[in-house]
Amino acid sequence: MPTGLQQFTVEQWFLIGVVFFVAGAVKGVVGLGLPSIAVGLGSVVVGMKPALALLIVPSFVTNVWQAVAGRSFSMILARTWPMMLTILVGTWAGVWLLARLDASVLGTVLGLSLIGYSAMGFMRPVLPHPGRYELLLSLPVGIVHGLVAGMTGSYIPAVPFLQALGLTKDVLVQAMGVLFTASTIALALAMADQRLLSRELMVTSAGAVLPALLGMVAGQQLRGRLSEEHFRTYLFAALGLLGTYILWRAIGR
Repeated sequence: MPTGLQQFTVEQWFLIGVVFFVAGAVKGVVGLGLPSIAVGLGSVVVGMKPALALLIVPSFVTNVWQAVAGRSFSMILARTWPMMLTILVGTWAGVWLLARLDASVLGTVLGLSLIGYSAMGFMRPVLPHPGRYELLLSLPVGIVHGLVAGMTGSYIPAVPFLQALGLTKDVLVQAMGVLFTASTIALALAMADQRLLSRELMVTSAGAVLPALLGMVAGQQLRGRLSEEHFRTYLFAALGLLGTYILWRAIGR
């Protein structure tokens, strides 16, 4: 069995570093997007299942950083822990499907997920505040979020629900960090259970932490110099094009 260093070529190692630097930079600017970009671009470089495995350590490190960078952790946990439990269930189901579905099907799901993410970014749907149904609605939201995360690595489905809770911008960013950390832990446990997370892939995933952190720092420094509105427009357009390309590849197989 090849070691972590031997599993990928030098060119793939370089491209993995570039992918995670770019993904980290986007997260540094807008507070989200690392999983979708890392898996979307990574699937082109190394394939869908390895790309999801490579996401684990950089996603965990950067999301923990985001989750603890605030003073509302206890409040966020108190409001979202039921959803996090259903995320565990949904993620396990998603990874179970990931382990069994054909690559073309997975590529189709990933492509549609990225296109949907892009469309959501442009349309910016505003959901009404769930009010007294917040706890009840959070349960199916967690299932859907986990299912999509387990199959594609996208941590986006629950974001509109979090936005509907009326949180301040800083608390929302921290809440996304908490939610994404839980999603990453669930993804790691489910992939290990389905034998999709080898020691070799974990070594490579750990190696991707540095470019992801460097990208995140660079993105945070650029945040005050860029028009976030324009940056989001370019980001969602790029994700839409990437999703279309991945979908085209999948359908063409």
